[in-house]
Amino acid sequence: MRRLGVDVGGVIIEPSDGDEDTSFFGANYLRTPPVAGVFEALAELVPRFDAAYVVSKCGAETELRTRHWLAHHDFHRRTGIGPERLRFCRTRPEKGPIAARLGLTHFVDDRLEVLGYLDTVGQRYLFRPRPDEVTAHAAHLAGVHRVESWPELAATLRAQLTGDRTGPAGGHG
Repeated sequence: MRRLGVDVGGVIIEPSDGDEDTSFFGANYLRTPPVAGVFEALAELVPRFDAAYVVSKCGAETELRTRHWLAHHDFHRRTGIGPERLRFCRTRPEKGPIAARLGLTHFVDDRLEVLGYLDTVGQRYLFRPRPDEVTAHAAHLAGVHRVESWPELAATLRAQLTGDRTGPAGGHG
């Protein structure tokens, strides 16, 4: 059973760059761009998993904005991750129990701190990490795959998932 979890801010939605016109926290938050390649990569990857979820830490207002943004950008249809697969929590450590309850086997987040809480997730991907975040939480680097883009992540997962099918369990080992 393979189950994917994906964070939102910095992974699906570009981080705010201070431009009031495209800031996720400004009046025109629906104009905030998606991370390059996210829709294409998820559309390819989601069918390779038994289930895929979006798991995000945010406050109530940001949760509402996120739901609107995802709907506005046709995220659910374009990626195959339906609105019933959205999970929100209010603190970063809460992602750990959510991942365990959902049985997530793979998780993509831009915060190394969060990946450190996901001790039940076997495959963790640190997406476009910030140097200060890596320095502050370097103890969590063991077992974490660093990736810089959605095309890189898709290629990494494609290779890993193909390998899963051709190993001993697939009868070719």
